[in-house]
Amino acid sequence: MEQNYLDLAKRILDEGTLREDRTGTGTKSVFGHQMRFDLQKGFPLLTTKRVFFKLIKSELLWFLKGDTNIKFLLENNNHIWDEWAFERYVKSEDYNGPDMTNFGIRVQQDSEFKELYDKEMTAFREKILADDTFAEKHGSLGNVYGAQWRAWKTADGGFIDQIKDVIESIKTNPNSRRHIVSAWNPEEVPTMALPPCHTLFQFYVDEGKLSCQLYQRSGDVFLGVPFNIASYALLTHLIAQETGLEVGDFVHTIGDAHLYLNHMDQINEQLSREIREFPTIELTKDKSIFDFDMDDIKVVGYNPHKSIKAPIAV
Repeated sequence: MEQNYLDLAKRILDEGTLREDRTGTGTKSVFGHQMRFDLQKGFPLLTTKRVFFKLIKSELLWFLKGDTNIKFLLENNNHIWDEWAFERYVKSEDYNGPDMTNFGIRVQQDSEFKELYDKEMTAFREKILADDTFAEKHGSLGNVYGAQWRAWKTADGGFIDQIKDVIESIKTNPNSRRHIVSAWNPEEVPTMALPPCHTLFQFYVDEGKLSCQLYQRSGDVFLGVPFNIASYALLTHLIAQETGLEVGDFVHTIGDAHLYLNHMDQINEQLSREIREFPTIELTKDKSIFDFDMDDIKVVGYNPHKSIKAPIAV
């Protein structure tokens, strides 16, 4: 099944078009691609490079809590959202440090600036963890995934808990075609640090198995997509357990599937490696997913190749 992901990377290298993007990095991109993973045959955590599962499960638990502040992530040594919170902070009136304009590109081009950036970022993280008032104001990413999943604002001033609603819908009307959760809220997109990349997912019940299809508007194929695959596979396992079902397929549909131009060496190294067997997942039984913590989710038998580092485009 991992070949599905590697085939996508190869397709972009062979067929993709060069495109400018908002980060200034540039991409090679294709539009419209679908992958399918049979979750009965293993948990799709890529083996051709190490994908750090602790980051995946802490982020997913963060979403499921309805949290949109990076403090929880930092407490779990998860830094995958730091840059977007930091970007909002350095653009705020409260920031009075050195110029951090376009830091995403500058850290790759200027070693002296990178040292300065690392110092400012470290101070930012430390203050988030130590100062609740600062964290509340500058750790917030706006109403990103967790807010939309668990507390979608309604016109009458109420809220919709989409995760609880979809679980109830799966339990009471499994054949429904409306088992849908959306993170794309056009009214609130302008206030988000990063508009949702994985925008909508739908569940499907057949012969006692729960399948999930994700529509992702934009996918960073080297860095982001391996996380997205594992995250939604894990979500499918969690919702299946909550609803008394087995897992079926995870179907991953991507709109703009792209490789950043500064990830080309890395993806070619990954493509040169042999695929290994997928691991399995173990979940604590008889516990609501809303009460899960990090110790309730374990991956078993994961034996990947070593990690491959690459810069993130902000």
